[in-house]
Amino acid sequence: MNRIFYIIGKSSAGKDTVYKRLLSDFNFNPVIMYTTRPMRENEQHGREYYFVDEICFNKMLRDGVVIEYRVYNTVCGDWFYFTAENSVNISLGNCLGIGTLDSFLKMKKFFADAVVPIYIESDDYIRLKRAIEREHNQKSPKYTEICRRFIADDTDFSDEKLLSAGINVRFQNDGDIETCISKIKKYLDNFTEV
Repeated sequence: MNRIFYIIGKSSAGKDTVYKRLLSDFNFNPVIMYTTRPMRENEQHGREYYFVDEICFNKMLRDGVVIEYRVYNTVCGDWFYFTAENSVNISLGNCLGIGTLDSFLKMKKFFADAVVPIYIESDDYIRLKRAIEREHNQKSPKYTEICRRFIADDTDFSDEKLLSAGINVRFQNDGDIETCISKIKKYLDNFTEV
């Protein structure tokens, strides 16, 4: 059975780094989500996300091709993140995606047991430091948005919600990314089709 390995974690836990490494080390098909948020420096349309406007999102929603979506009321306005049917092609092989706990649950509902969580966690101090450093490198840093996301993560990824979602394996990423990735690879070995 082909699977969708789904990376989940609080902001700045290192999800993007883990995602890129697993994509390069395994023959995964990327799950590329859509977003209406502005593209960051060094991002490319169709690589990290499909960057679209809200009109496109609403049309895809009306057309019934959106699997899951969420909206963040940011200091810059509403940003939508969503997965559409063309984001995932599990028939071609195992897939790798990144999302929130809520998007994981919606993907699991749509694809049933094919979705396997990979939960990444980091110490709050390390996450906040990473987020500030990343934002500092942007042309127009949005530090208040970092604060909003950091506070929201405590509720969105509470231990109760993680347990309720069936997430009982966690991978620590507090600076030693190689150890974290090594442990994830051992975990993936449990799935013989990888």
